[in-house]
Amino acid sequence: MTLPQGLLAAIIVAAIAMFILGRWRHDMVALAALIAAVAAGLVDGEAAFAGFGHPAVITVACVLVLSRGLQRSGAVDALALRVLPKDAGETVSIGALTVVATGLSAFMNNVGALAMVMPLAIQLAKRKQIPPGRVLMPLAFGTVLGGIVTLIGTPPNLVVASFRAQNGAAPFGMFDFTPVGLPVAIAGTLFIVLAARFLVPVRPEAGLGGFDTANYLTEAKVPAGAKAIGMTLADIEQALETANAQVLGLLRHQVRVRTPYARTDIREGDILQVEADPDALSALLAELGLVLEEAVKEASKVDARPSGEKAAESKAAAGPALIELVVLPGAAIAGRTASDISLRSRFGVNLLALSRQGRRTTERLRATPLLPGDVILMQGDEDAIASFAADYGCAPLAERSLRLPDRTQIILSVGLLAGAVLATVLGVPAAVAFAAAMLGAMVTNVVPPRSVYTAIDWPVIVLLGALMPVADAVAATGLAEVIAASVIGGIAGGSTVTALLVIIVVTMFMSDVVNNTACAAVMCPIAVSTAASLGASADPFLMAVAIGASCSFLTPIGHQNNTLILGPGGFRFGDYWPLGLPLEVVVVAVALPLLLLFWPP
Repeated sequence: MTLPQGLLAAIIVAAIAMFILGRWRHDMVALAALIAAVAAGLVDGEAAFAGFGHPAVITVACVLVLSRGLQRSGAVDALALRVLPKDAGETVSIGALTVVATGLSAFMNNVGALAMVMPLAIQLAKRKQIPPGRVLMPLAFGTVLGGIVTLIGTPPNLVVASFRAQNGAAPFGMFDFTPVGLPVAIAGTLFIVLAARFLVPVRPEAGLGGFDTANYLTEAKVPAGAKAIGMTLADIEQALETANAQVLGLLRHQVRVRTPYARTDIREGDILQVEADPDALSALLAELGLVLEEAVKEASKVDARPSGEKAAESKAAAGPALIELVVLPGAAIAGRTASDISLRSRFGVNLLALSRQGRRTTERLRATPLLPGDVILMQGDEDAIASFAADYGCAPLAERSLRLPDRTQIILSVGLLAGAVLATVLGVPAAVAFAAAMLGAMVTNVVPPRSVYTAIDWPVIVLLGALMPVADAVAATGLAEVIAASVIGGIAGGSTVTALLVIIVVTMFMSDVVNNTACAAVMCPIAVSTAASLGASADPFLMAVAIGASCSFLTPIGHQNNTLILGPGGFRFGDYWPLGLPLEVVVVAVALPLLLLFWPP
């Protein structure tokens, strides 16, 4: 091993050790590795940051933005409610939810897919009275598996595609990963669903996040074309039963129907007074096609407040915030209603829902006097809500991730993503196709321009951009050939099949302790060199890296989705391997013959 190879190996080993220790964020470690490589003369200083302009980095950023659009529009809620069974048993319910999450993660960021279905999982756990971890772990593992199905499913696939291009061939296409990835995802998901009940450790519920409120009282209007039109009140109540919600009253033409019968038909313009779990509220609206009575309409304008009061400027282009406030003791709003203070006209904000611990009211929401201790859900500009809270004695609790379904935005968000996927299939470079879709999302306000940069997970972008030049140096210094020779001579014995097995297993175990994108960037040049030493095609080896880097199931640090469920599931560090280890065996057993079949060496 030459001096440059030894220096680069030392830098990579040190970086991996710091990744494992977890004392520093992975983007900081990657940046430190890049600077060390430049200082050692292994990476040209002029090209040190060329990785940030790499097509893979651009594509990852754009996919993250488009994922936010799917989240904001309520598209996932609408999809989940159409495919999830309402009266099935535990295994079927968990299986259906996991399949939905796995399918979503094939076309969007894995973390975003998990974040959007986690509330549904928690509701399912409460409804079935099962430990939340038994639902959350299959969900997390399923979203990880879904990422291996398409080019955009997970960042390692984009890294692998870029290395194929650097190796002199065309980059992998959108569905080149599917022949191997889809069967692996199906087999893995099936195993998860069947084995979770027996292999997921039972832990007490912990850290579900946010302020735990009682059910919200809100008013939902039946708009034209809503699914609820023509249904009876009994039908509505049956639909709401599984969403932890119930109808408290019905208003028609602003008049309360005091004793509506179960056979009362629902008409356009009716207003349903509903009591619902906060996390189920979005699902409820999507299920029946309802809209919140007090919700701000996109085209509405906010009136200026009278002289002497602060004006609330409308920022509709950025999208209204949804923030929970608690009414403090002695607050100026106590005993007064939203109508009393002309809430909408003076502040440009709306009272969407009310949570009153242990008490219930059937008055109109805007006519309900607020009491100390009430938790209210407000919609509008953040500054305007802050002004209202300061003037009337309310304290902010949290910003709610409630997604109000919008049919137009759902169609746009799905259409933009589908258009980008179709464009890549037709030969448009992925970075260009997804950048165009991202621009479309900004223009149509699917993702408000002000929110675009907050939708991007910048530590992932920095990690990917910083490690690209380091990974290039692994090949340029000949270190990849040295490692490849060691793998072939010491373990594989010159066998292509054995070498392929070693690559996928080593990559898989490395991804359990190292960020999967970093793992792919480090292993790709090694895989290419291993293939070259054997006189074999690099394609199956790169695909092996893609599978291995994306299948980390042994630890909570191997993938962000594993980390996300650590608190809500009440898990410990060692709780992942009982299900994760046999799952990794299943992945290898299914992937290896498929790699040999579809990508013969």
